Amino acid sequence: MDAIRTENLTRRFEETTAVDHLTFSVTEGELFGLVGPDGAGKTTIMRLLTAILDPSAGDAWVAGYHSVREAVAIKDSIGYMSQRFGLYTDLTVMENVNFYADIYGVPRRSRSEKIDQLLAFSNLTPFKQRLAGNLSGGMKQKLGLVCTLIHTPKVLFLDEPTNGVDPVSRRDFWRILHQLVREQVTIFVSTSYLDEAESCARLALIDRGRLLALGTPDEVKSLMHDTILELRTTDPRRTAALLRSGLPDCTVGLFGDRVHVATHDLKAAQERASTLLRERGIGIHSAEPVAPTLEDVFVSVLAHEEGDSPHG
Repeated sequence: MDAIRTENLTRRFEETTAVDHLTFSVTEGELFGLVGPDGAGKTTIMRLLTAILDPSAGDAWVAGYHSVREAVAIKDSIGYMSQRFGLYTDLTVMENVNFYADIYGVPRRSRSEKIDQLLAFSNLTPFKQRLAGNLSGGMKQKLGLVCTLIHTPKVLFLDEPTNGVDPVSRRDFWRILHQLVREQVTIFVSTSYLDEAESCARLALIDRGRLLALGTPDEVKSLMHDTILELRTTDPRRTAALLRSGLPDCTVGLFGDRVHVATHDLKAAQERASTLLRERGIGIHSAEPVAPTLEDVFVSVLAHEEGDSPHG
């Protein structure tokens, strides 16, 4: 059974179409990722599915309820952690959790065991009496998740939950999400971290409110028909800038100390890149084909979208 389903879901703000005829489904107990650049429409999609916004056209169902006609039932069935989740910094961890338990109407006589489970689950038990304002960024995100889970939602919506969080805390947070999936919680998460998207069972790549790709990470990567040439050089940033101008038929991405060139003709790209870099005095440590990553697909698909755009 589908936990989430949309049919031609659309939302306009005056002349701007933020969500453009979106059709997809998420099965019960699935970890589903929504991936796209800033301004792609991720937060608007979240707000439509959580019945905060009404669509301009189309329909959405969450936990079997229609997002407009049965909005109250949806809100009772879901947990939603927005980018600015409202923790109270002058309250302790326990006071925050109890506050949200009151909001969700969790009976006091049965909540203690639930709170203890959630705090242990998120490794927050030792910090029960610490003020939320004194927690690290990663711990605040885990506390926000505990508050969102206190009423045992069927579907969990998380809007870029690890944005700005350190890598270790990000890993811990995703470990918790995978534990929740094992308990058959459906998780719908947006992220701008492509390594996190690899952890999803399926994902949707969106840009300007439109669905560009949908499937497992491997299925999405299979959309990449170009070969990826990976270069490691003495100056990656200059390398990327030089190759963008010198290889106009290729897509060039900078990933830390690596430069990826997506090309139809690997041999020609290798030769041209070598010549350009040598002329500019940039040393090449290595230049070899590699398997495409989600980042490569992301960069390539968005580059093609920009090329197709009338503004492009």
